[in-house]
Formats: sequence, C-alpha cells, structure tokens
Amino acid sequence: MIDQDLRLGIERITPVDEREATSISGTLDRLTWPGDPYSEQENDHHVTASAFVVSSRGVILHLHRRLEIWVQPGGHVDPGESPLAACVRETLEETGLVVRHLEPPLLFHVDVHPGPKGHTHYDLRYVLLADPLDPTPPDHESPEVYWFDFADAPRRAEPALSPALIKLGQLVRELGMKD
Repeated sequence: MIDQDLRLGIERITPVDEREATSISGTLDRLTWPGDPYSEQENDHHVTASAFVVSSRGVILHLHRRLEIWVQPGGHVDPGESPLAACVRETLEETGLVVRHLEPPLLFHVDVHPGPKGHTHYDLRYVLLADPLDPTPPDHESPEVYWFDFADAPRRAEPALSPALIKLGQLVRELGMKD
C-alpha cells in the first residue's frame, strides 16, 4: 500500500505545464494498480525517484551515459526503499555528493516518460540540498556532472525538463539561496 503522504505530496504540486498535469494524473492512477509500483520486475510501468540537487552554485545536471541528454540524478527505487531514500542514494551513486532533503521533504515535480527496455517511468522529483562541492562521480557513472546556474540549466537540460528548472530557480530565489 502506498503512503497517503506520497499521494498528498503529488496532489499538492502545481504543474508547470500540461505535460506535468498529465504526469500527475497518470502517476496517481499508477499508484492504484495492484502490486509494487516501484518494481521494474513486476510491471514495465513503475515509479522512479530523482533529485533536483541545489546549492549556492546552482543545480546539478549530468550527461546521461545511455541517453546522452542532460538530466538530474535519479533512478529505480530498490526493494524496501522509499522514493525519499532512493533519490538520496541515486544522487550519491551518480554524483558522489552527499545530499539532504529540505525539512519537510519537498516533492517538486512529476514526469512520466519512456525508460529503457520499453518501460515507462513515473518519476517523482524531489528538491535536495548539497554543499557547494565539486561532484566526484565514480568511474562507472557519467564523468560529465556539473553545477549549472539557473539561467543556463534550462538551456542545457533535456527540453522537457526546462520548465521545471525555471520553476526551481524561482523557488531557490524565494528561499534566499544564490544562483
């Protein structure tokens, strides 16, 4: 059974565009299906988790090794793991950065998109904080991981991600962080 807090978090998101509105509706529907919504073995439509990592240096993007597009770190939710924990783990694995959630954690954006092997990903995107350190991705991950300021990030990122990055820049300014 999915935590009611997750449903409420998704429902609280103000979509940045029609794509996100459709993604919110689709993700809420996906959470009603039987079985484990995070399991990529049970169903080819599964929930993933990713992170908009921010600091005074901007936002982290990495050049995805297989897709060759600039995106935020993230990936599959492991068995027994929450999406909150998965986005922290995936960020560490892909960037080498130790990150933390806002208090309370902020589910900021949702996107449904094609994944590998014909799967569909229902991606929950959280805002995470990091110290403004240089990323140190391990050898088996993309070496192309950088901080981007909020003016450049939407231009560099995969186009469908740009509206969320613009909204993220506005949030960071409201929180009083430099960009």
